[in-house]
Amino acid sequence: MKLLYENDLIYGRLMPVSQSYLVDRYRKAMEGFGLKPTALGEFHIDMTGFSPEIAEEMDDQNYLDPMGVNRRFIILSPDQEHLPVVHTKFSNTAWLMHQFFQDNGRALHAVTIKDALYGEIDDPIARVEDIDDLLSIEEVTFEVKSADSLLDDANELRSLVDHLQVSKTAWRDDEMLNRMVELAAKTGDIRNNDLVPQHLVFDQGSYWANHFGGVFVFRDERTTTIICDSKAPGFRRSRPWQVSYLDIDDHDRIFDYLKSTNRLQLPRKKWIKKSKLLEHRAEMVIRDILRDEDENIEFNDLSDSKIRSWLRGNNRKIARDGRYGYYQDMLDKIDDVGELSAKDINKSEWLMLCRANPKHKEKWLVNRLVSRLTPFDFVSRFVFDKQGFYEVYQNYSDDFKQQVVSKLKNTYLKDKQDLRARLYQTEGGYSHA
Repeated sequence: MKLLYENDLIYGRLMPVSQSYLVDRYRKAMEGFGLKPTALGEFHIDMTGFSPEIAEEMDDQNYLDPMGVNRRFIILSPDQEHLPVVHTKFSNTAWLMHQFFQDNGRALHAVTIKDALYGEIDDPIARVEDIDDLLSIEEVTFEVKSADSLLDDANELRSLVDHLQVSKTAWRDDEMLNRMVELAAKTGDIRNNDLVPQHLVFDQGSYWANHFGGVFVFRDERTTTIICDSKAPGFRRSRPWQVSYLDIDDHDRIFDYLKSTNRLQLPRKKWIKKSKLLEHRAEMVIRDILRDEDENIEFNDLSDSKIRSWLRGNNRKIARDGRYGYYQDMLDKIDDVGELSAKDINKSEWLMLCRANPKHKEKWLVNRLVSRLTPFDFVSRFVFDKQGFYEVYQNYSDDFKQQVVSKLKNTYLKDKQDLRARLYQTEGGYSHA
């Protein structure tokens, strides 16, 4: 993973924490979780407060996610809202954190001037043992505390103010009045500074969970659909009267479901030509064939003379694999007729030609699923399914790792927004993959 780190492909865009008062607040939050406070004097954090340096120090990548549910968070600054989430068991952690920041912005700005917030994204379960546990998560509640007890002090002061306003004799209680002065010195005027976050409950929605090899939970108005390995505990047994189950290897039924719920964009000439998505996937196929053959050829794209020469000399190998020729055939048919019909293609192959419907609110999640079902496309995997990408990357040869890093660096990192907008038309939406 060192090569990824050196090229900002892992743990990139994190917030440095080096000021002594922020480090001290982080340590107090760790103690609030019952953790040994870090000995590091500086480190980096993501949106949730996760620090790769502290994880390495503790030899525990899950120190803010010990059970895989009830994710912990530490907020030192409202600027964390604009950071990525680099370690999570649920795809919508970033979206939930983003909503929390958005809905409680005023309180977060006020509190983090003097204190840090920490707590848990509380689920109704303590651990995930089967699919039914995941189905139980319909909404989450942010349980929030402050490292230096600023929230507790604000709540106590508000209670005393309320008592003073309704009691005819409270103004004679010198002990209470002195306590109010003491608290106000810490909290400021709570009539003007709303220190306590008010919006704490959020809908879980559809999501992917990194349990049992990966579980996709799609929620529609009347039904829920689970897509995962059929060997996952609870598959087709948990709530069968209200849940549909699709095996992750059953591409036919997955395609039918995504199409019927308007989550897929089918291949049509206008967007295919504009995006060049099929040309991109054809290139990814060639890179995958080269990896299988353990051949190391550096090239930028399929117009590169080096790869054109290799293609001409390896027609049989390419034909035997079949995928590259398939993409070329589909591009020719789209050129001729403008779109593909069911008679042109086997249902199990449709997902190789589709992307998420750009107008659907769950487009990031659907693109995550499609990227898992087209694993040869490591660029799409990196964009939408970083956990999956990192898992398979570790099994690549050193030469292929260099190629992968070079491709991502020269395309995705060069202009992330442009590549996402062109290939997937995901501009304007917040990542909920």
